[in-house]
Amino acid sequence: MQRARLICEVLILFVGLPLGYRFSPVQIPASPLLWLVAGYAWWQLERDGGFDRGRLWNATPLAGELRTILPIFAVTAVVLWMGVHWWTPQIEWSFVREHPRLWAVVMALYPALSVYPQGILYRAFFMHRYAVMFGERWGMVVASAVAFAFLHIIFRNSISVALTFFGGMLFAWRYAETGSLLTSSVEHALYGCWLFTVGLGQYFYHGVWPEPR
Repeated sequence: MQRARLICEVLILFVGLPLGYRFSPVQIPASPLLWLVAGYAWWQLERDGGFDRGRLWNATPLAGELRTILPIFAVTAVVLWMGVHWWTPQIEWSFVREHPRLWAVVMALYPALSVYPQGILYRAFFMHRYAVMFGERWGMVVASAVAFAFLHIIFRNSISVALTFFGGMLFAWRYAETGSLLTSSVEHALYGCWLFTVGLGQYFYHGVWPEPR
């Protein structure tokens, strides 16, 4: 019975909601919905005696993990920039150049208002609550990444889905290795902020994105 309830919850939260949002005839602000679902996930973790609440922050591993986080990010950032430069040069640095104040606001608020709630939902909650379904290690990492990528169908492009699958693998693995949502979220924020900076943010935003001139 418990397994059946968990399956229903997965289908509702991680399949039904993204599909409903994607095909909704009414445009709904994404952030409040994310906060609502992440709030539900946080509430469930708080009332779960088997969950170590210290994992929701746990800053201890961050300094040591930066030794691998930063080199991987640097290489990936260059590859992403080269892809934009060669294939879609019209969007290269467009957000920074044409909307610098808005870009600065996104850089300041995105980690707290978007990255961390996503981490609660797709790393801390998903990987604890559904471990009985997907396993403790790589099965859970892959399942988390698939769910995270599937969320991005709301942006109606394949680029966001593909990039977030690989990003989701990295962030879920980092969380599983460190037991630190802060460490995983710092890594997530680096990549997210870079996507907006280099010009790929238009593939990760649901609304009226400023067109590059």
